[in-house]
Amino acid sequence: MFKKFSYILAAVFFALFAFLVLRGSFLDAVENRTFDLRQNMLARTKTPDKNIVIVTVDEASYEYILDTYGEWPLPRDVYAKMINRLQAQGPRIIAFDLMFVKSLKSGAAADAALTKAIAGNNNVYTAMNFDNQSDELRAPAELDKKFTVNVENKSGVDFSDLTFTNCRAILQEILNSTQNVGIINVSRSDDGVLRKMPVFLSYRGDFYPQLALKVGMDYLGIEQKDFTINKNAVKIGDRTIPLDKDGSAILNWYGPAGTYDYIPMYKLLKSEAFDYDFSGKIVYFGTSAASLYDIKTVPTGKLYPGVEVQATYVNNLIEDNFIQKLPRWFTVAVSLAMAGLIWFVIMRFESAFTGSVAALVVYFAYLIAAYAAMRFGSLWVEIIYPLVFAVLAFAGSFIVKYLIKSRDFERQYKLATTDGLTELYNHRYFQEQMQQQINQSKRYGTPFSLIIIDIDNFKTFNDTYGHQAGDSVLRQVAFTLKRNIRATDIACRYGGEEMSIILPNTGEDVAYSTAEKICERVANKKFFFSGDKEANVTVSLGVSTFPQDGDNSTDVIEAADKRLYNAKKGGRNRVGQD
Repeated sequence: MFKKFSYILAAVFFALFAFLVLRGSFLDAVENRTFDLRQNMLARTKTPDKNIVIVTVDEASYEYILDTYGEWPLPRDVYAKMINRLQAQGPRIIAFDLMFVKSLKSGAAADAALTKAIAGNNNVYTAMNFDNQSDELRAPAELDKKFTVNVENKSGVDFSDLTFTNCRAILQEILNSTQNVGIINVSRSDDGVLRKMPVFLSYRGDFYPQLALKVGMDYLGIEQKDFTINKNAVKIGDRTIPLDKDGSAILNWYGPAGTYDYIPMYKLLKSEAFDYDFSGKIVYFGTSAASLYDIKTVPTGKLYPGVEVQATYVNNLIEDNFIQKLPRWFTVAVSLAMAGLIWFVIMRFESAFTGSVAALVVYFAYLIAAYAAMRFGSLWVEIIYPLVFAVLAFAGSFIVKYLIKSRDFERQYKLATTDGLTELYNHRYFQEQMQQQINQSKRYGTPFSLIIIDIDNFKTFNDTYGHQAGDSVLRQVAFTLKRNIRATDIACRYGGEEMSIILPNTGEDVAYSTAEKICERVANKKFFFSGDKEANVTVSLGVSTFPQDGDNSTDVIEAADKRLYNAKKGGRNRVGQD
């Protein structure tokens, strides 16, 4: 029974395991939250690259722009002036996390000024994005192949979520004049949190690089058009970007919003306030004013400017520290190992408290290891699946441990109440049951009966055939008794060759007929012993009933004994009478 239950428990355990692994969207969502928690803790230990600065349209700049220019977006020639002013200080790169779509009221001259500023400086980058807008609303743009890269996917990465059918193209004059255009689409998890960013995006059969990837490669001096994805990772120069299953890179965050050096745009627009040194810097232009709708939710904050996401991406590439999420097979292996270790710990300690504390220590040690892996190795080691299976193993081990103890208790109880030779209940148990039957019969006003059995001429049998043959006969007679009584009747070894049967809720007539049946069955049975030897054995029986034969166990037993004596005196092989 215990072994069968163990198999059932193991089957349930692995069924739960399969269900949680295959249908674990809830657990994955919880795991994402643990990633956010770890990133928040780690952000306090990290400092972003000081060569990345952000020129932002914050609330103050937005108000200044409306007051000074009367509109948003800014006239395009204003950006051209800022580019030229910045170039005088020798920035390494200028990148716009802004899309210059269509002409504004400022007109063609302003667009031309911006186009000239971008075309005349090969360190200026601008943005564009893809979408799945209906062809009826917007015809898909034909993009020049100069913006594409060659990607050979030799891994299990699936780009279906990063494949688009339409494009929100920027000014054609800009597209014609430069190849420094990158895509700024983002990748959000199901809970809306932005934890990762695409490396490449697919549009009309071609791959296009993320804007931050192009900026980072330029800063590092990497010139590369051909990329190969092996083992869910892509080499960028001498750096490696691990990819998630959908082709995105998981970012390693540096802190809440405002971690990078921010320069309000109004300071650049007011030349007299422009006193920042941009030499050798990556200068990102973007918005941080909430009213301009480029605010994201990321692991380290709910109000995070999109431009700072781009800066984080570039920072990760420069430092070569993107997060690598360990594969699911590793999580499965760790989960099983954790379950096995917790099981061993609980089964090892006798004390439930000690075992529980030890199990907690094991799991907290794993948590510390997972935190250290992310801090020092940029590895995302999952902690929720191992926790679930640690809990399952914890509960399962306690159940099994309880069953083992229960089985041991039953075994000890059986040894204490059972005769080892005949496997009938022993004399002590007989006396306990007699008293219990007396109490129950008095309480409910019901009778019970007792049969005492003695094997006839048993001493002579032992002298003739030996004690081993006598033991064999005792076992066979006991087996015959158990075969011919009800499940509720209690068969005991009374002592020596005497046996007894307590018959609950049984009157005198039924008890007497049961005794006669047992007498007949024993007399008609062949008893085998010592190989091929056989013999016939008979028994004498005495029957008594409560309450007519006495109101206590002693009197009831004496009445049955007296009738047993009468059966012996009357010739044996019979049920005794008064």
